[in-house]
Amino acid sequence: MNLDDKQLKKLYTKAIKIGCGSFLAIIIAHTIGLQYETSAGIITLLSIMTTRWETFRISLHRIYSFAITVFLCWFTFRYLGSDWTHYGLVIFLLVMVLEMAGWAATLSVNAVIAGHFIASEDFSFAFILNEFLLVLIGITVAVILNFFNNHKKSRKELAFNMRYVEARLQLILEEMACYLSKEELKRDVWDDIRNLEAKIKHYVHEACQYRDNSFNSNANYYIKYFEMRLEQISVLHNLHYEMQKMRNMPEQAIVVAKFIRYIKDAISEMHSIEEQISRLQGIVESRTNDHLPKDMAEFEGMAILYHIMMDLEDYLIIKRRFINSLDEEYRQKDTFILE
Repeated sequence: MNLDDKQLKKLYTKAIKIGCGSFLAIIIAHTIGLQYETSAGIITLLSIMTTRWETFRISLHRIYSFAITVFLCWFTFRYLGSDWTHYGLVIFLLVMVLEMAGWAATLSVNAVIAGHFIASEDFSFAFILNEFLLVLIGITVAVILNFFNNHKKSRKELAFNMRYVEARLQLILEEMACYLSKEELKRDVWDDIRNLEAKIKHYVHEACQYRDNSFNSNANYYIKYFEMRLEQISVLHNLHYEMQKMRNMPEQAIVVAKFIRYIKDAISEMHSIEEQISRLQGIVESRTNDHLPKDMAEFEGMAILYHIMMDLEDYLIIKRRFINSLDEEYRQKDTFILE
């Protein structure tokens, strides 16, 4: 498995957090005299997730499921016995309950806790408190460690990725304009579209991680932005497919090529979209006055060109829908993301 520098850095950071966190949890549990102190380190290991929100969420679930585990162990071992057969019954019941509650990720820790109860056969308040403190120490250390993230750097990376996507979109649009203008193509447009689509999907994932790590109310902006570009690249994929079907390039294609270059220069997410849509509608309306096609080949070319203009309209409407979904503060300040 090949990892780039960024992925390796994330892996190192996670490994350091887990190693240091497990050690710290065990030391704390040992210092206050808890039994089974190494379990605190295991709980920390299992609780450190990718994002702050995931760690916080699963930590709450561990507390809720701990109460269920204590009850199931007490009921089973008290009335049925405390041998390992009944331990299997407890695990069976835990799996059923936790799966239905959506807390399956807490099963491993609860299985360890159940093992402690069957080994000790102790349901005194002191022992239950001992087990609860193991869980509390483990999840507290995990939550604290996951607050150590460089969110400012992540935000700058997202902003850089936004500008990268725009530059690649401009490149793809220019190649399409060249095709309609019968100019020489210097790149493989299909490869450019596929590669950019894969990168945008990755950027959506990174934007989601930033949102879950930062608890920033503005973080959804990046997710919306990359999802908007993902929709647009899908439209461009269809648009290029339509172009490839043109066996006879209509004379009007040069007008559409000029319009593509026009929207290419207005690629920024906050650039006025209404003017672009209005200009496209004007081009479509003007085409109604064109002469009738002379033969079937010219008719097919003009029909495909009309579909291309409809695809361009979809491309612009996607952007308008994105802008309309934003709060007023985003529309008034299009550079805040780079601060």
